[in-house]
Amino acid sequence: MLKLIGAVFIVLSTTWMGYEYSKTYSERTKQIRQLMYALQSLEAEIMYGFSPLNIASARIATQTPDPVSTLFAGFSDRLMKGEDTASKAWEESLACIKHKTSLKQSEIEVLKQFGETLGLHDRESQQKHIRLTLTHLEAEEKEAGIVQGKYEKMVRSLGFLTGLLLILILM
Repeated sequence: MLKLIGAVFIVLSTTWMGYEYSKTYSERTKQIRQLMYALQSLEAEIMYGFSPLNIASARIATQTPDPVSTLFAGFSDRLMKGEDTASKAWEESLACIKHKTSLKQSEIEVLKQFGETLGLHDRESQQKHIRLTLTHLEAEEKEAGIVQGKYEKMVRSLGFLTGLLLILILM
């Protein structure tokens, strides 16, 4: 009876680990979409609301879920302090949330390149940079969707099968 309970516990725990690891694939795609939404909102705030970056970022932070809201809230706070340039504030905000996301280095690089253009251009040029960043993020989202489709189900199954293998080895 004790062996059976142990076996069930092993299978459940390895299956749970597989499901937890597979979440990173769906989280990546979801976070890229959230970033795209946030950048579209930023474009609207700049172009049609005539909002400065710090106020626009604060509004976007209230409209988006974590970790994207943390990025924009940190960016807004740094801008309001007035100690940093917009690009430096963006880079520091990005560095603070980098480890809290499921984003890969390629998405982080796209966001870093976008940050280098913040606050340096007029509204029309800034809009072009936002649209260019959105184009890059769309490509990254497609790639993330392909990777998610390939590996998400496999990782879940591997968690379960690893539990079965452990039971066979231990018995």
